[in-house]
Amino acid sequence: MYPNYFYRYLCVIACSLLLIACQPASEPQWALQGKTMGTTYHIKLVAPEQTELTETQLQQEIDQLLVDVNHAMSTYQPDSELSRFNQLTDHQVFPLSSATRTVVEESIRLYHMTDGALDITVGPLVNLWGFGPKARPHTIPDDELIEKTRLKTGVEKIQLTDEGITKTITDLYVDLSSIAKGYGVDVVAQLLERHGISNYLVEIGGEMRLSGHKLDGSDWRVAVEKPESMQRTVQQIISIGDNGIATSGDYRNYYEEDGIRYSHTIDPQTGKPIQHKLVSVTVVDPSCMTADGFATAINVMGFEKGKAFALEHNLAVLLINRENGQFKAYNTPAFEPYLR
Repeated sequence: MYPNYFYRYLCVIACSLLLIACQPASEPQWALQGKTMGTTYHIKLVAPEQTELTETQLQQEIDQLLVDVNHAMSTYQPDSELSRFNQLTDHQVFPLSSATRTVVEESIRLYHMTDGALDITVGPLVNLWGFGPKARPHTIPDDELIEKTRLKTGVEKIQLTDEGITKTITDLYVDLSSIAKGYGVDVVAQLLERHGISNYLVEIGGEMRLSGHKLDGSDWRVAVEKPESMQRTVQQIISIGDNGIATSGDYRNYYEEDGIRYSHTIDPQTGKPIQHKLVSVTVVDPSCMTADGFATAINVMGFEKGKAFALEHNLAVLLINRENGQFKAYNTPAFEPYLR
């Protein structure tokens, strides 16, 4: 359904959000960066007055936190918590860490809310089409193989209890890549807040969470990227206040075979790459994790259905559709306060 971008493709897919260039950081504004989840992170923050915390100490805490998230939810790391669950047979109870439980619970909630457009069990289909740990297929899957693989998916095959998580079929494969990156952003933001830091911008692979203001008192500003595969230009400047923001798009991670374009975004209902003209979805929400999940789900739905869903639930969404060879942007009323 979605890219396995949490680890491998995340950097090239989710970079639709670009941080507007700031002045070079100087005390007490810190700039931290590093690598995580197959991509990079960038953090800008205004350090609290008279803090005993150093940049080095904070970066070490952030790096360890993100290592822990990766060790819990990676599908590329064979000994991760999620990988160990995926290797189990059916009906075995697997205890979950609080972090993984949080992400699974939100994924299940959004699955039902989006009528299955967000499906964390779609990994076998992602792998079938060559967008997971496995390489691109030598031949395009036929309908019989697609349907056979699709029968191995479905959130209803997950059972979550106080004791842990089980699956009703052995072949079920859970992939949290459509939402876990946003969770990583959220937990880093929470770490900063525990240190008394209220003015910050956290970005991991294009997904962000912002709070407060820059050192000069101005708002943090973000640029939504124009969905072009060959160049990087700005579609819209926004200022989102104290919120998370995530983008999902299919304009960079795809391949072509016999003149047909195959997107990394797989529709769980058909088991095939999406074919509609909605090329980018940006969602603003207090939780970057939730914004991440909504962005993926709406991208699966397509423009008309996705727009109707966003309006029904009063979501702050910017959709970019390809119409007559050009990009047309549409934003919901809830998104309008963020436009600049």
